[in-house]
Amino acid sequence: MSTTFRAHFDGQALIPDGPVDLPIGCVLEVRASPLTAADPRDFPLRRLADVLSQFPDNPDSPADGAAQHDHYLYGTPKRK
Repeated sequence: MSTTFRAHFDGQALIPDGPVDLPIGCVLEVRASPLTAADPRDFPLRRLADVLSQFPDNPDSPADGAAQHDHYLYGTPKRK
């Protein structure tokens, strides 16, 4: 059985770019052939940051949203 899939190397591990139909714990022999030079703009978080940069900041957003997320999501009292 042979399976072909695209992946990228994050500096420590090969990360599949999509679902891979292999059993968990399956031992593999990997032969890597770079398709193109890695472009830092092509990483998923980089693409997300690029998309988010296209939207203007909302002046009504709370400045303490991360620290007080339970308050804004669930209505719990604000922490001090």
